[in-house]
Amino acid sequence: MASSTRAYLVVLLIMALYAGTQILSKVAFNRGIDTFAFSFYRIAIATIVLIPVALVLERKKAPPLSSKVAFKIFFHALYGITAPINLFCLGLKLSNSTPISALFNLIPVTTFVLAFLFRMETLNLKRMHGFLKATGVLLCFTGVVVLAFYSGPELKPINHHHLNLNHAKTSNIPRSSSHSKIRWAFGVLLMILATTCWSFWQVMQGPLLQEYPSKLLNAMLQSIFATFQSLIVTLILQRNFSKWKLGFDITLLAAVYVGIFASALVQYLQIWVIQKRGPVFLAMNIPITLVITFSISWTFLGEIVHLGSIIGAILMIGGLYNVLLGKSREQKAMKQQNQEIELEKPLEYKEATVPVAENRV
Repeated sequence: MASSTRAYLVVLLIMALYAGTQILSKVAFNRGIDTFAFSFYRIAIATIVLIPVALVLERKKAPPLSSKVAFKIFFHALYGITAPINLFCLGLKLSNSTPISALFNLIPVTTFVLAFLFRMETLNLKRMHGFLKATGVLLCFTGVVVLAFYSGPELKPINHHHLNLNHAKTSNIPRSSSHSKIRWAFGVLLMILATTCWSFWQVMQGPLLQEYPSKLLNAMLQSIFATFQSLIVTLILQRNFSKWKLGFDITLLAAVYVGIFASALVQYLQIWVIQKRGPVFLAMNIPITLVITFSISWTFLGEIVHLGSIIGAILMIGGLYNVLLGKSREQKAMKQQNQEIELEKPLEYKEATVPVAENRV
């Protein structure tokens, strides 16, 4: 099998696993499990998986861990794992899986905006690539506003005898009343905060990896710290331990699935794809998650999807591709400029050496 074909298949698997994460998590919340407890289980299961793998593969070549680096890893775990996962779960509970999946398209865009603010990215509006990136950010912002504040007509689910049997009565949230609209908008806001945290984490991973270059051990340590952080958050915010219960049902399946596949396996697969085809190739396929999530949610789980969610998702996907296209054109322009500079160097050298040769004769 060709390398490009394998890369496409792996990306499809990653996006399918992400879609499964959003759908199973939503069903688990509808069954009554607390979002903070679910976040703790998710991170703890991922930690249990990562510890033996990291110790076996990289224990012997592990760099020394100073107290300064350990503090930075602890802080990265706080805003890069603990905070966004808890915000994501709570936002998913307040809305539904389709708009939350659409908001995943914001991650590459918010990463670019943060990188620009930290002067890691450029934005030249006089060039086409700069204009594309700027309009992409504007389209994404417009899509978020539409998603949060415009509902539109309902798209009734195909399957009326759906699998999403909820006990907490939190699914299929109607957006007709002012209370439910505020609840929906708050859920979207929480997801935006989650994507911003994830984007900031991606931007800051480069400097951290320069100090502690082991990716696997870095991920393991962050996961360990995040487990204890999430446990403290859950103990503070949810003292009713009946809400912590994982029965032998969809809640247990969701926690195990998300912990193993979404938090552990996907991380390795993403690294593999980035090494083979680059980060742009991975980001370009993020909308696949939305298509898979919408198809399953609308047909099998019976979630009511509003036209506003579809329009907002289309705007955000358009904005995402604008930003990525602008970034791709910028990279090509920089590569061409560097090649021209390299071609000019021998000419300058010849011009400088010819007069010397003539004097010698």
